[in-house]
Amino acid sequence: MAQKGVQLDRETFSCSICLDLLKDPVAVSCGHSYCMNCIKTHWDKEEEKKIYSCPQCRQTFPVRPVLLKNTMLAVLVEELKKTGLQAAPADHCYAGPEDVACDVCTERKLKACKSCLHCLASFCEKHLQPHYKSTTFKKHKLVEPSKKLQENVCSRHDEVMKMFCRTDQQSICYLCSVDEHKGHDTVSAAAERTEKQRELEVSRQNIQQRIQDREKDVKLLQQEVEDINGSADKAVEGSEKIFTEMIRLMEKRRSDVKQQVRSQQQTEVSRVRELQEKLEQEITELKRRDAELEKLSHTQDHNQFLHDYPSLSPLCESTHSSSINIRPLRFFEDVTAAVSEVRDKLEDVLREKWTNISQRVTEVDVLLSQPENMTRADFLQYSCDITLDPNTANTYLLLSDGNRKVTNTGQQQSYSSHPDRFTVLCQVLSPESLTGRCYWELKRGGRVFVAVAYKNISRTGGWKESELGGNDKSWALDCNNNSYNFYYNSVNTPVSGPQSSRVGVYLDHRAGILSFYSISETMTLLHRVQTTFTQPLHAGLWTDSGSSAELCKLK
Repeated sequence: MAQKGVQLDRETFSCSICLDLLKDPVAVSCGHSYCMNCIKTHWDKEEEKKIYSCPQCRQTFPVRPVLLKNTMLAVLVEELKKTGLQAAPADHCYAGPEDVACDVCTERKLKACKSCLHCLASFCEKHLQPHYKSTTFKKHKLVEPSKKLQENVCSRHDEVMKMFCRTDQQSICYLCSVDEHKGHDTVSAAAERTEKQRELEVSRQNIQQRIQDREKDVKLLQQEVEDINGSADKAVEGSEKIFTEMIRLMEKRRSDVKQQVRSQQQTEVSRVRELQEKLEQEITELKRRDAELEKLSHTQDHNQFLHDYPSLSPLCESTHSSSINIRPLRFFEDVTAAVSEVRDKLEDVLREKWTNISQRVTEVDVLLSQPENMTRADFLQYSCDITLDPNTANTYLLLSDGNRKVTNTGQQQSYSSHPDRFTVLCQVLSPESLTGRCYWELKRGGRVFVAVAYKNISRTGGWKESELGGNDKSWALDCNNNSYNFYYNSVNTPVSGPQSSRVGVYLDHRAGILSFYSISETMTLLHRVQTTFTQPLHAGLWTDSGSSAELCKLK
């Protein structure tokens, strides 16, 4: 209780400007007391305006008051000093380089606890009291301490910017709205903040949903790792028991199978771990972004919110699948079956069946659903937006519909010269490079080559060098009115399948899979390529005279 009384005395006999015990105390006519030097310094700053005010109640005096020392108050302060009373606040209350300082403190400045958007000043706890006690400051807006208050002031009119111009996307003052922004779509800063706050909340919901999706994917991948390890362990255990019975003749092969299974196990687990790590990194980034948006959403200063909101870069699209597609588990079970067959036909295995065992091990693919088992809905999740590059189009090709449609008109177009242009054959490539898993469809009219090619395919060479399917840099399906033919490196492979004007293409760059489909009421596989792609690919088209092809919008 005694300590509480001392605290009251300290506040009562402290100068509200320097926050120390009064030195040469003087009282102004409004009743408030200050150090002689403190109030003089304050009024010296107001000398030019010829209006003198009380720092606490803001009462103004047309003539600078004459200051006389308050002897009784001075005696009381001296008595308090003798009791050991210290009025100076602790060091941690003073403003450091990173803190917002009180604008009223004249000597060593204290930390500000609030900033006023009306006064455009920051105040420590002591100097903030008038805002709490006086009705004069009732409508003033107090926010967390900010060093950017002057950014709320219009540099042209020296007025507080309380409006927002949607036409020019900037904060303005009222005079701006009737001057250079006259006729623009303007609203109050509060209204624009409300609108942007809604957008922010939508962004946060999207981020939170993506976090949930990614966490679900991580769990699926973790289960996948456990299943791979369990299946591989069972395969190794089963193979070990069988090979033990073969003793001398199968000793070498047993070691080889074990090594292959473990190697493939490590490869597959590494693939899953890599994707799992990427997803976990994305979750971390999404949470960080969510925290930034949450912090911004709590900003009380509308202008500060509007100033910082555009600096937040748009949320990037996810680079991973929105879900992990897990097939029914088989993994290494076929290895054990193959080894059982080896036990019954020992001599045949040594000469003929060894290749079969190796193939069963390396066919394990735990992350990619086999194209043969995928439906069109499965493919559509990998759909990509592909266009055609005018800089690659032969001059006899006309591009239209936003560079999605190509027509062989038989007449030269007025294209400018470009090193990427096909000069011999009526071909065109997409500007988008294709990696990962991609799916697209096109509608054709007449004979069309549907292809993929490396970017470094020749543009000016002969038929073999630049033709889609005529070299080792491109793969093409010739879609004629009555037949299909597949071309790679000038080798022609006849393809059978139902005729359709719509063709689907599925590319899994990493797995080296390229598949072509006939699309009608059903989806029929026409031809599938299993190879190794060494560079990013580009979609390509060749059209016969009078023929056309249009890339479909699937999203």
